[in-house]
Amino acid sequence: MTSPDPLPLPVGALLVAAGGTVGVLARALLTQPVAPGAWPWRTFVVNVVGSLLLGALLAVLQRGPDVGRRRAVRLGVGTGVLGGFTTYSTFALEVEQLVATGHAATGVAYALGSVVLGVVAAGAGLLLVGRVLAFRPPRDDAAGGPS
Repeated sequence: MTSPDPLPLPVGALLVAAGGTVGVLARALLTQPVAPGAWPWRTFVVNVVGSLLLGALLAVLQRGPDVGRRRAVRLGVGTGVLGGFTTYSTFALEVEQLVATGHAATGVAYALGSVVLGVVAAGAGLLLVGRVLAFRPPRDDAAGGPS
């Protein structure tokens, strides 16, 4: 079964690439290496804030079908910008470095705290924006634009 309003693969890929460029650049400007054994606060905050924003975005986008502008926004902003902004690779490297340099307790706390707070932040974004949008009727436009 095909989507009623397919977004051509090259267009979707370009949206992800363009958004990812913006997200990675923003993260690169905000994060920097930390001293051995120190809590990686900047990566931690970037990942939690990114999770919150992704939850908020999904609350907006789930008010209609994943087609047209909604799909373009999901790919460009969700997968692209927020996917580039948040970073599992840096997070995993920082956990490994903490453990490898004898700071296992900090590494485990950082890993668990990042995952738990990331999920909580995403849920908070979904709930908060969902409640705000509950007072607005969903738009049912043919272009699938965010409401």
